[in-house]
Amino acid sequence: MSVTKAPTAEAVVRKPSTRRRLVPYWLLLPGILWLLVFFALPMVYQASTSVQTGSLEKGFEVTWHFRTYWDALTDYYPQFVRSLLYAGTATLLCLLLGYPLAYLIAFKAGRWRNLVLVLVVAPFFTSFLIRTLAWKTILADGGAVVDALNTLHVLDVTAWLGWTENNRVLATPMAVVCGLTYNFLPFMILPLYTSLERIDGRLHEAAGDLYATPATTFRKVTLPLSMPGVVSGTLLTFIPASGDYVNAELLGSTDTKMVGSVIQAQFLRVLDYPTAAALSFILMAVVLLVVTVYIRRSGTEDLV
Repeated sequence: MSVTKAPTAEAVVRKPSTRRRLVPYWLLLPGILWLLVFFALPMVYQASTSVQTGSLEKGFEVTWHFRTYWDALTDYYPQFVRSLLYAGTATLLCLLLGYPLAYLIAFKAGRWRNLVLVLVVAPFFTSFLIRTLAWKTILADGGAVVDALNTLHVLDVTAWLGWTENNRVLATPMAVVCGLTYNFLPFMILPLYTSLERIDGRLHEAAGDLYATPATTFRKVTLPLSMPGVVSGTLLTFIPASGDYVNAELLGSTDTKMVGSVIQAQFLRVLDYPTAAALSFILMAVVLLVVTVYIRRSGTEDLV
């Protein structure tokens, strides 16, 4: 007569209780509700506003007037082009300025690393508006910066490129790009630092043992491994910069208006809500298209 042995404790596979299986969903519920209330519902409302007709006095009514999108695009396409150009230029400058600094923080700062990181995020301790207004003083006519640029004949070159005029910087495209670069530079440095800090230092030692020069080590090891930080930093810089209007309003002129300025004016001054909503959705679609193409061309989906 055979005796069946009772299963050991290791052999017993207990199915998680229903309550335990629901715990992750309960933890996600506050975030989902937040997205629904403060993101999805406003998006639906703006979508309905973009196809309305009417006026503030008589009221707006949903008439599925999709021509608003075409009119908004044809009337304000220079502002769209200008926004992408300024945002792209500022993103490139942030990358050129931020990568060396992030590299130094990750590999050379030593015991000063935490202090330098605090200095990087120090601008966030003050208001975005105050930081932008400070640049009006920095770039003021007759100031030290403008005098130095005139002495070095830099403004002659930028004037030839159409970025400055009359030996002044304020109220020109250069001023707007300077403001964008300064305000969004930390968004570039922090992802780059995080990506570079993850690189195992033994890889650099191995490259040196294989007689690789510092330039070759950077090109073959450091740069490829830091690409997630490059992609994350450029996205975190380009996306908000393309919709920014504060820098264009405070540092630019009527000839440097970005699409964010137009949207703000349509909402608050002109009170043409359908056009403002249509412009917002067009901007979102353009940015999503640019970001999608950029991510696919970058060859990495491992974002920091």
